[in-house]
Amino acid sequence: MKVLVTGGCGYIGSHTVRALTAAGHQVVVLDSLVTGHRVALDERVPLIVGDLCDRQLLGELFQSERFDAVVHFAAFIEVGESVRDPLKFYENNVANTINLLQAMQVSGVRKLVFSSTCAVYGTPDTMPLVETMACNPASPYARAKYAVEWALDDSSAAWQLGYAALRYFNAAGAASDATIGEDHDPESHLIPNVLKVALGQRENVKIFGTDYETPDGTCLRDYIHVEDLAAAHVAAVEALQPGERRIYNTGTGVGASVREVIDVSRQVTGHAIPAIEESRRPGDVPRLFADSSKIQRELGWSPKYKELREIVASAWRWHQSHPEGYGDRRRSS
Repeated sequence: MKVLVTGGCGYIGSHTVRALTAAGHQVVVLDSLVTGHRVALDERVPLIVGDLCDRQLLGELFQSERFDAVVHFAAFIEVGESVRDPLKFYENNVANTINLLQAMQVSGVRKLVFSSTCAVYGTPDTMPLVETMACNPASPYARAKYAVEWALDDSSAAWQLGYAALRYFNAAGAASDATIGEDHDPESHLIPNVLKVALGQRENVKIFGTDYETPDGTCLRDYIHVEDLAAAHVAAVEALQPGERRIYNTGTGVGASVREVIDVSRQVTGHAIPAIEESRRPGDVPRLFADSSKIQRELGWSPKYKELREIVASAWRWHQSHPEGYGDRRRSS
């Protein structure tokens, strides 16, 4: 298939581009490079530097390339920023996705795999999360993602768009060969921030809340290796047919606590990694992990990296070999 990947220079996008190419698909990447990294993309993969707000660009691209499917990553991801500037997220994550869908509709492309999030569930009462649970997104970021899911569902009914919305849990790790990995600026994810302490780039890591109703009092999260996520996108785009509506949780089904992440990181790196305990952050939920049996049953996908140690070790190899990330822009911290 010929596949357009939006946001293909980002963290999950770049790993998925590599997985799609390895599976024999022809890939074209559209990325604004606002947060993505050109060097994360193989030079042989065509890159269109542009923004989804550019309707003329989208029209010309779809007319000239004749894609079979789209994998859509391009979005802003920082939850805190979405609270401070919600319209920025609705404009980029929702309105620009509508531009993409309109271009697809005009050109007759009716397959899309969408980068969604487990945050659409909000604060659930029971675990693990299953796709049939009611959604109650609690942040502008999550609401914008859920709004896109509604737009996809309505598009499926109106013009037979086939879509798969993959609801991610905590993407982590790096490519097995340590050539590409996680490089956000600023970085808000736990594992890279813990490893930055081991690298001497941070003095300590903070634990927000130690009195949750969990085995060690800290929050539990489902960490899924980025290569496993990439494989899920390949499986979804290969299985998808026009008019289908698929929603999948993509996680391991196992929750790891903040303390566990720090302890495993100490073992992997051999560094002390000082931790400071602070009060809870607003909005954090005690437990968040997936039931991913649906995607395993329907697409034959299952995570290969099932141990937290494996995930952390792959991230550590990347950060050791790339202590400044890709080194392609000024760091804010």
